[in-house]
Amino acid sequence: MGTCEVCGNEYWMSFEVRTVGGGVHTFDSFECAAQRLAPQCEHCGCRILGHGVEASGRFFCCAHCARQSDVAVAGELRDAVGAHPG
Repeated sequence: MGTCEVCGNEYWMSFEVRTVGGGVHTFDSFECAAQRLAPQCEHCGCRILGHGVEASGRFFCCAHCARQSDVAVAGELRDAVGAHPG
């Protein structure tokens, strides 16, 4: 039985996440894993669980947040690529 490093819960179905850098983390839920490992948007603070946007070495949940943060290349960023199908 493992103990979650975020909430301290001992759970028989806990799991480990191993990072490229060699770190090993134990969690009892994906929620706790995301809380510990997912980056935060530098504008709104939400956890980035999808692709997100990287601009000038900074991470954002979407292009809108990047534009709101006045990142130099943010004006060129879009959340969707291509023409609208409709």
